[in-house]
Amino acid sequence: MSHVCPFPTRTLTRLLSLALISLGASQAALADTVDLGTVGGSGGAAATPTVKAERGTAASVAPTQASLKATQPQSIISRAFIEDSTPPTGNFNTITAIAPSVASMPSTNGPGLADQKMSLRGFQDGEYNVTFDGIPFGDSNGPTHHSTAYFPASVIGGMVIERGPGNASNIGYSTYGGSVNLFSKTPSEKQQVQVYGSVGSWGTVLEGIAYESGRMEGSDATLQLNAQHMGAKGYLTHNDQVNKNITAKYQRPVGDSTLLTLFMSLADVKTNTPDNATGPTRAQVNAMGMNYSLNGNPRSQGYYGYNYAAKQTDMEYVRLQSRLASGWEIDNNAYTYAYTNSTTAGQDPSLYNGTADSSLSFTNLLKKPVTLANGDVPGYFKLNMYRVWGDVFKATKQFDAGLLRTGFWYEGSRTQRHNLEADLTTGQQLPGANASYPTGVVTSSNFAEQNSNWHQVQPFAEFEWAAAKGLTVTPGLKTMWYHMGLKSALNQKSLTPQDYQYTYHAVLPFLTVNQQLDGSNSLYAQYAKGMQVPFLGVGSPNSAAPDPQTTTNYQVGAVHKSDALTLSGDIYYITVNNLQLNTGTSANPNYINAGGAIYKGIEGEATYMIGQGLAAYGNVGVNSAKYKAGNAANGQPTGDVPNAPNVTTALGALYNIGPWNASLIFKRIGEQYNAKLGGKLNHIDNTDLNVAYTFKNVGALMGAKALKLQFSVFNLTNKQNLVAVSGPLSSASTQYQWQAPRSYMLSARADF
Repeated sequence: MSHVCPFPTRTLTRLLSLALISLGASQAALADTVDLGTVGGSGGAAATPTVKAERGTAASVAPTQASLKATQPQSIISRAFIEDSTPPTGNFNTITAIAPSVASMPSTNGPGLADQKMSLRGFQDGEYNVTFDGIPFGDSNGPTHHSTAYFPASVIGGMVIERGPGNASNIGYSTYGGSVNLFSKTPSEKQQVQVYGSVGSWGTVLEGIAYESGRMEGSDATLQLNAQHMGAKGYLTHNDQVNKNITAKYQRPVGDSTLLTLFMSLADVKTNTPDNATGPTRAQVNAMGMNYSLNGNPRSQGYYGYNYAAKQTDMEYVRLQSRLASGWEIDNNAYTYAYTNSTTAGQDPSLYNGTADSSLSFTNLLKKPVTLANGDVPGYFKLNMYRVWGDVFKATKQFDAGLLRTGFWYEGSRTQRHNLEADLTTGQQLPGANASYPTGVVTSSNFAEQNSNWHQVQPFAEFEWAAAKGLTVTPGLKTMWYHMGLKSALNQKSLTPQDYQYTYHAVLPFLTVNQQLDGSNSLYAQYAKGMQVPFLGVGSPNSAAPDPQTTTNYQVGAVHKSDALTLSGDIYYITVNNLQLNTGTSANPNYINAGGAIYKGIEGEATYMIGQGLAAYGNVGVNSAKYKAGNAANGQPTGDVPNAPNVTTALGALYNIGPWNASLIFKRIGEQYNAKLGGKLNHIDNTDLNVAYTFKNVGALMGAKALKLQFSVFNLTNKQNLVAVSGPLSSASTQYQWQAPRSYMLSARADF
């Protein structure tokens, strides 16, 4: 970075490496720095490299690519790709969809207009990490994620998808499955204002403004602000959504060797969506169409006025990065984040037939049907509210033999949850059915005030040994200590009072190797152990803690980078014990110990610069996830692990020359076994087209330095593949989800 500042340039460059590639707008010279060693990626200079990409090279346009210093399979996604080739209404799961072995299920309500779930090599949400600026985050009753509730695409500066546990310094709840690492934007050197907006299908309207202070005179500080509002009707009937976000980031050098970063992001999401239905039944499809979800009849459990959620989230952190006179460099990040979801829902929205519900009764705790007085509509009020706080500390020192890295991650949480029956017609919670339970006519999905907490510490140490020219060997050790407790007068699934405390401990070894063959080629290998504690609040009372899920990971790979070609490939083999399998639903999960499994596969990605601004891209992941044969003797599942696609493939063409920027990208998610279907779900295809033109020197017209117009077509070929089912096709009660059909969007951005 070139600016006048008492803060040493070399140190500042290293400390400002929160974001990875931010390749910039189409007119900018594409040269930026990736350095994940200080933000909780794989950790270590060898595994978390500095990457520079010059305009006109394959690296400058690659949708995904790996670094020559990688020690495990990874896919780097730049800010330029996010801006040019993903929906402006999107979130981190819409961005990750491009990467190898990622199955990000298409949104059923339109791009970015509903929570999306993704799998990584067949590992489900909760079995891999999601981090923001090095901070792992997720639900406190199980580390799953709500993709619409935290960071919109406009505030994500770049991503690194790590398909592996990383080094010992890689922190998180589920490191064995990999990490989806999000990064805030790199501060601009110059002051600028961007006003942006989009209009699209199904009443979608997005508007926002972004401010960059540039380097402030006298302090060399920077301030970034982004405010965004998005509203949409959605493809599904009455699935309206309003999503608001405000994000701020302030950085300031303190003295000659310290950088202070303050960050805040607030989100407010309101949406009409059924909580206890995944989609329409066949009868509902025949009567009301594939896009039926909610209705306008206030005598129905599927009435949109009875099915809505209000979500508020926030994340804040204070980060200090310093270089000490002793040669040590320290990085301390203290943070907190919170999530509140207040949901009102009908008991069974699947019963609506187009004119009325076939039944307004529901089943109580004694498995007997209950009908409310005056034929009122039954439903429930649900709350999930948590606050998490923690600290990530890392210290590094360079020795002649290599780089030492040590530190710890501490985190605590408090959670309050309930699911209580209600009369939706009157809007009142129902009176208690039994004096031993809190208020609420209890059904099998009901649970009373559930209070839970956790405290965990992960200390680690590793040494990146420079064993020979171009060869780094990094052994490491991490200790996981995790204590959780839960107290509920009536807990979910068990339907009994529960009050328990569990403690888990594991010592996990790591070993990675990277061999730089020359300036364009490298090889790597990895061995690592992993552990995940069981999810909270489900199952029967236990006198002893359930067995944790454990893994052993083996991986080897290679990377090639030249001006014309970026290419990487890998082979992996992962053994899993005590696999946690959700036999319930997303709204009401029920996890069981499904025994052992083996995950293995081959992955690759490449971008080739053809010339004249045109590049070709492709990736593939051939993945296998199968239970161990020995499971049968214990009465545990055998065959394919559910929801693990056998292959993912992406193909694309990218054009970037002068004021023009365009991309055409196809992604296929292969067949996957679906336990509820009792068979395999067919492959899912999606093709997106984006074309943009940037006008320069428009100041005389509107006072702007540049104006970018972009036209997008999502699901270009109008596929409506089946993406989920709740049961066998032969059952009348089975509910279906299809990907949303073709949609259009026009976007504009003015730079001032």
